[in-house]
Amino acid sequence: MGQRGNLGVDQQALPLLEALQQCAQRPHAPFYTPGHKRGQGIPQPMRDLLGDRPFLADLPELPELDNLFAPEGAILRAQALAADLFGASQTWFLANGSTCGIEAAVLSTCGPGDSLILPRNCHQAAIAALILSGATPVFLPPDYDAKWGIAHSVSPAVVAAALAQHPNAKAVMLVYPTYYGACGDVAVIAQLTHQRGIPLIVDEAHGAHFAFHPEFPTPSLAAGADIVVQSTHKVLGAMTQASMLHCQGDRVDPDRLSRALRLVQSTSPSYLLLASLDAARWQLAQYGLELMQRTLDLAAIARMELAQIPGLRLLTANHACTSGFVALDPTRLTVDVQALGLSGFAADEILHTQLGVTAELPALTHLTFILSLGNRPADIEQLVSGFQALAQSVQTADGLEVEAPKWTGADVPWSAIEAEPLLSPRAAFLSRSEVVPLAQAGDRLSADTVCPYPPGIPLLIPGERISKAALQALDAVLNQGGVVTGLVGGQGLRVVQGHG
Repeated sequence: MGQRGNLGVDQQALPLLEALQQCAQRPHAPFYTPGHKRGQGIPQPMRDLLGDRPFLADLPELPELDNLFAPEGAILRAQALAADLFGASQTWFLANGSTCGIEAAVLSTCGPGDSLILPRNCHQAAIAALILSGATPVFLPPDYDAKWGIAHSVSPAVVAAALAQHPNAKAVMLVYPTYYGACGDVAVIAQLTHQRGIPLIVDEAHGAHFAFHPEFPTPSLAAGADIVVQSTHKVLGAMTQASMLHCQGDRVDPDRLSRALRLVQSTSPSYLLLASLDAARWQLAQYGLELMQRTLDLAAIARMELAQIPGLRLLTANHACTSGFVALDPTRLTVDVQALGLSGFAADEILHTQLGVTAELPALTHLTFILSLGNRPADIEQLVSGFQALAQSVQTADGLEVEAPKWTGADVPWSAIEAEPLLSPRAAFLSRSEVVPLAQAGDRLSADTVCPYPPGIPLLIPGERISKAALQALDAVLNQGGVVTGLVGGQGLRVVQGHG
């Protein structure tokens, strides 16, 4: 289970990392998993790439390393340190990413037929959680910025209305921040939720750094959220897939959370990932403010210099003019390239393959870049010079006839969503289904989750009627070179038989 914080623990300690280091260095004959036996049987191409040391530490649940699902030693202490630092009552380490944390959060608060209030632009992990739990979604339309083609967070007024219409809802979920760094009013939404006596779950996958500098938006734990799931690996120093789940207050049963995590986490968690969470926590405890200040300084330089390049437009805090967008993470850079006559996908292709700059998220009209404690001044210089070269190449190109797509609120599927799908996501996912071409899918009920990735926000979910707007958005993403998961054979959609 997770471990209670505020125990007066020593934040300089590294209980799990040090235990792993000792086990890796101890001479012994291994007769346990994994099969490569401390790197002795690792394939040579992997050895050439990584050397020997990582495999010495690729170990299972040895006695010295504790057990993730029944911690009594190093993991117990490491989670206590994390809870203390992040301000939680209890913290769980996640080796299956924030996806399993979101799934466990819903499983611990909702059962079959229970209503969960959540934004339609949630991550696909939330849809998986609905399928696993059998909960019924009450989808909320996010505030939509037609000038940017971006959906932000949901407004408190929309949440309040949903709570009034669904008084028996078991929980509310919020995405904070969005992939673009936009933050809604989490404090007010927490108050509204708590007035109904139910918990607020926050998908804070992209906001694990908020607690470590006052210039960042308010951390959701500090704003009163009950369950917070963070991708420590996305913006801090942990390894890919390593995440944390934090909990506070008495609206959530921690034992039920632990039971839910046992369902959705691997029974063979990577101790390299778990130890990286311990190390990331240590790094923040020692140097968090300094590292975040350096990151903010780099972001400010990037914003200033990119703003001077003709044809570029940056999303800034000045655009935070709706109740679903009250603050912006300054280290998240979203750059609109429509004035260059390019789609975001085309610009990304040039930047990535020719100019040595790789974005986190290319989209139809813009690109989003994540700045974090790992970036250096040279990265910013390359980002700026890359865009300068991109803009110059477009300005000097002869006969360029590229029209970037233009979007309005009517072009996105959540502009006219049904608050509740005709079938629950679980029922639709488990129903008999068939595959039809995209052109024949209109008005059918989707049997699967279909979404561009990144960002992993579904265009279609199981049980939802397939609208013309959703098909148009899907077609546009495919035509511009975007990657879409959930399609069958690249051009087919799985739909529920007997509906539509």
